[in-house]
Amino acid sequence: MPLIIITGLPNSGKTTRGIELKNYFENVHNKKVEIISELQTIVKAGYDKNTFYADSKKEKAIRNDIRSSTQHQLNSKDILIIDGSNYIKGYRYELYCLSKSFKTPQCTIYCDIPVERAWLLNQQRPDSDKYSQEIFDALVMRYEMPDNKNRWDSPLFSVTQDDKLQLDDIYHSLYLVKPPKPNMSTQTPQVSSTNYLYELDRISQEIINEIIEAEKLGITNDIKLSRHNLSVDRGANAAQLNRLRRHFLAYSKMLHVEVNQIPLLFVKYLNTNM
Repeated sequence: MPLIIITGLPNSGKTTRGIELKNYFENVHNKKVEIISELQTIVKAGYDKNTFYADSKKEKAIRNDIRSSTQHQLNSKDILIIDGSNYIKGYRYELYCLSKSFKTPQCTIYCDIPVERAWLLNQQRPDSDKYSQEIFDALVMRYEMPDNKNRWDSPLFSVTQDDKLQLDDIYHSLYLVKPPKPNMSTQTPQVSSTNYLYELDRISQEIINEIIEAEKLGITNDIKLSRHNLSVDRGANAAQLNRLRRHFLAYSKMLHVEVNQIPLLFVKYLNTNM
């Protein structure tokens, strides 16, 4: 499925735009459209959104669920829309790598709204559906705005509440362009599956061991990985590191990335999720 990533502040109209896109592609172009809703995933997991956004572990678990659902539903014909805050640029980059691995185009819809307007709309919601002031402010502070210069945010369609979506342009960007070429991070490596899995396991464990050794020496930030000339932003305990490694292994086994890209991708994954 060509991928549409919707992003924006709380109460910026993301779900409304998702429904508008779904109606357009189904009614005008007779396409099958699936929407992965961050809010519905949160509710399905049994969380209240204020409690959810206050807990980074819950957030990471839900992001992993959405990423997994995206991976299973992507194909080259129909539309997949991810309706959520998608406020972390590293996470949007991971979704971009997924779409590249399936050789399917993607675009980003940015629901642009002034913070004051978003808060006013929040105040007009029923009490059970409001963001608390603390959580709203935190989400605004965390938000990493998309940039058309970033390949993972491009093509970028910004829309305010008063704008009309550029529906035909969005269709063109997904269906009337050549499929994206796989790059070094998404191409199938020229090694056997057995060798690839061995290298994936070996390199990721090697990096985990270096982080643990650094922490034993009292180094907990900007940990230099001498064997790979890379840096990990911060440390974590062994249980957290091994959990993240398991998630990365499951993710990378599906992508089958270049062996020489494994250290860089694993370090990026750790820096994004720790």
